[in-house]
This record gives sequence, structure tokens and C-alpha cells, in this order.
Amino acid sequence: MRRRPDVTVLVTGREPDPADALAALADQTLRRRHPDAVQVLAPGADPAGRYLLHLDAADRAAPEALQRLVDLADRTGADVVLGRTGGDADPPPPGWALGGIALLRRELLERHALRHRADLPVDARLPFTLEACLRAHRVAVLDDYDCLRPPRPDPGAATARARHEDRLRALAAALTIAEQLAEPGTELTALRARLLGWDLPRLLRPDFLTLDEPVQRRVCAGVGRLVDHHGDPAALQHLTVRDRLRLDLARRGRIAALRRLIRYQAAYGELLAPRILGTPEPPATPSPPTPSLPLQVWRGLVPPQVRRSLRRRPVWLGFAQRAYARWG
Repeated sequence: MRRRPDVTVLVTGREPDPADALAALADQTLRRRHPDAVQVLAPGADPAGRYLLHLDAADRAAPEALQRLVDLADRTGADVVLGRTGGDADPPPPGWALGGIALLRRELLERHALRHRADLPVDARLPFTLEACLRAHRVAVLDDYDCLRPPRPDPGAATARARHEDRLRALAAALTIAEQLAEPGTELTALRARLLGWDLPRLLRPDFLTLDEPVQRRVCAGVGRLVDHHGDPAALQHLTVRDRLRLDLARRGRIAALRRLIRYQAAYGELLAPRILGTPEPPATPSPPTPSLPLQVWRGLVPPQVRRSLRRRPVWLGFAQRAYARWG
């Protein structure tokens, strides 16, 4: 007699193939102990497991991921268990991995009719998992094991311009859910800080420079709308100077100044192509852009040791970056 599956894995992404996904989960400890414990389906099928877990077709689950997630859910009675992604060069704080792997109690999803949004091809897990967390009686975090391995490079993945605009739409959906379901006060402020202080600035990292100018303008307009509508001072107070300046320039539509600022900051400390561990080495960082005339005059008049001393002072650094965004 076949046992009821513990976990139903719903495979999302481009042309998901449940058979391929089931083969990719062959090394799972949970499946080795109980061959029928894992059911793999395409979205829209009828799940039978006690828990559901969404995996993108490009995701690679670590061998003990499903077993550990199920064990923690059973032990704590949590409706949602969030897992950690390994090899992320820029990981979120613990408990903030809303777009990563999450085990969800099926009873919770059926009670509230929660479904992935089909109109969000990228980052659909972010608003979906956030809503599940806000409706759950208890949420647990598995923070001592990397449940997802670093993704393999996918030459067929969506282009950078599609990712930015689709990620912006997913972020807007998550902020709307936060406004609707989070408790006003500390909870809502914390979620705004997470989404505006973590996800939103990632749209203005150096890969923004690879977008066509019309796409850059649309991204900046969308960023501005989210900041104006959701960006209360408490949610933005912990932003770094770098991210605050970029968001401000994007909100005001100063695209050229934003590009100059990103190039300047990339040339003096930020990689142009942040890399996920396990992927090929990125191309060499381009040479710094030619300084403007005011910057050349400054460097000619002020000795290097004085400039280095000034750069160690946060107040001066903030002033210098604002000045560069305007005149650099």
C-alpha cells in the first residue's frame, strides 16, 4: 500500500518537467528512507502531500533539505518553514529569505486559497511566501543548513531587462500584501524595511548599467512609485548611504546621474558583476571612467594622503558621492 506523500514539490519556471525534477531529487534523504514520501507535480495539479514546496526548474535542493524542513515543521508545528540558500554572495539576514525555499503546510494554503501568481514569471515566490507567513499561526527558520545549492548558469534564462521589470512587479505585489495583512506599527515597518531596504536597492546594482535606456527609465519610474507610496522614514533609516543615494536619484528620474554614481562606486570598491559561488569567473572589471574636469582639478590640488583621510569619514564620503552624482 502506497503511503501518503510527506511533500508535494510543485515545479515552476520555464517549461517545468516533473519527471526531470523527480530525478533531480533522487539523492534526497527523505526519498531514500521512504520512496513514496515525495510527489512532484507541475503547477495546477492536485497535490496529495501534507506539505507543499515550490522549486524553480533551475533550483538544486541539497540532499537533506526536504528531510530537515519536514522534521522542523513536524517538531514545531509551524505552518511555514523558511530555508537558507547556500553560496549567495550577498545573502539576506536570517529569517528574511522570503524568495528562497519554503515548506508550506497544505492545510494553510487550502484554508486561504493561496496560489502562485501566474502573471509573475520572476520572483513569484516572494509575494506568495510573504502572504503565507502573514497568514500562518507559526513560522520557523532552518538557519543551520543550506537547503538550496548555488544555481547553475542558465543561458536560456530571462534577459536582464526582463528580470529587472519582472522583479519590480513581484516586489510591488509583496508590498501590497504587506500593507493589507501586516499589523500596523512594528511588523509593517519591519517588512517595509526588508523589501525597500534589501530587495529594491538590488535593482540598482551595477547590472542596471547593462539595461537599455528606456528600460532604465521604466525601472526608475517604478522604483520611484514604490518609494513614494511605501517609503516611510522608519523603513528607510537603515539604508546605506550608497543605496539611499541611488534610490533618491532613481525616484527623481535622474538617470544619467544614477549611471555615473553606479560607475563611480563600482570603480572604487563595488564589483560590476557580483558572482554566485560555483559560476565561472566574471570578465575583468572595466577600467574606471575618465574623471570629469572638476574631479581632475580636485585630485591635482589635494594630496592623495589627504583624500584618503577624508574618505574614511562618513560625512565627507556622503558629501563626495552626492557631489559626484551631480558633477562627476
